[in-house]
Amino acid sequence: MKATELKALREKTRDELEQELRELKGELFKLRFQHATNQLENPNKLKEVKRNIARVKTIMREMELGLKRN
Repeated sequence: MKATELKALREKTRDELEQELRELKGELFKLRFQHATNQLENPNKLKEVKRNIARVKTIMREMELGLKRN
């Protein structure tokens, strides 16, 4: 994820972050299903989506604690 994408994530509201998290979890589910049926073309995509989920959760937690990052 590029710095500009991270900045855009940090500017989103809590509801928008929750929506983003739902979308990423849905994408992860689909990728896992493809992996299980040997249809996944790029296995690195699994790792990327998991990291993006962690990033969104981290930003949500920072908001919850009232932390600011530049």
